[in-house]
Amino acid sequence: MEQIKLAVETRNGRSSKKELSTLRGDSKVPGVIYGGGKPPVQVALPEKELMAIRKKAGVNAIIQLQLGKSHETVILKDLQRHPVTDRPVHADFQRISLTQKIEAKVPLRIVGEAPGVKTGGGILQHELRDLTVRALPTHIPQYIDVDVSKLELGGHVLVKDLNVGTDIEIHEDAEHIVVHVTQVKEEIAAAPAAVPEEGAAPAEPELASTKGKKDEEGKPLPKDAKAAPAAPEKGKEPAKKEGK
Repeated sequence: MEQIKLAVETRNGRSSKKELSTLRGDSKVPGVIYGGGKPPVQVALPEKELMAIRKKAGVNAIIQLQLGKSHETVILKDLQRHPVTDRPVHADFQRISLTQKIEAKVPLRIVGEAPGVKTGGGILQHELRDLTVRALPTHIPQYIDVDVSKLELGGHVLVKDLNVGTDIEIHEDAEHIVVHVTQVKEEIAAAPAAVPEEGAAPAEPELASTKGKKDEEGKPLPKDAKAAPAAPEKGKEPAKKEGK
């Protein structure tokens, strides 16, 4: 693995918020170097060069930090970013030895196109995005490839199926699913309510007073008709209203 040099400057470990804000305003990232049985060192480094290294060499790049006449061999263990701008706000560097194994997370990279997705109508589901491994710093890859070119509908790739070589120890369950092709779930939309034709009057509810009633000829009364008063029985006079 390529080793990259990056010049940094030491800074006061008790920097105030104002000092840190000024530092970031000058396109510099505050950071710390720790581990290796030595005390931590607070540093500042150029943002542009840091991001260029990360883009070129990946997340586990071996970096030689130059501090004046001395240097530290490190990897970038953690990079904190601003939640809105996504710019780096703090970098954690871990001292390493090129002859001692370290633990690191390696991103997984999809290779090929799954037939179950291309022609089977399925979708590729990711269960793991990176893999925890242990190896010498020089043996840690930038990516681990996941070949999905043979996955049909219902097919999957397990951790044990990954080809990482003999120099890398995988610290994950061998039976853990990395990716799999699943059936797309179809959602049945609810039937829309009937819409009246343009210009047509909206349907009116039947009045309780006319519902189910019929006229003298036995025909149903219209919805807007008022119920006729009941006819008096033969031989009887209609009831009189009370009043003066």
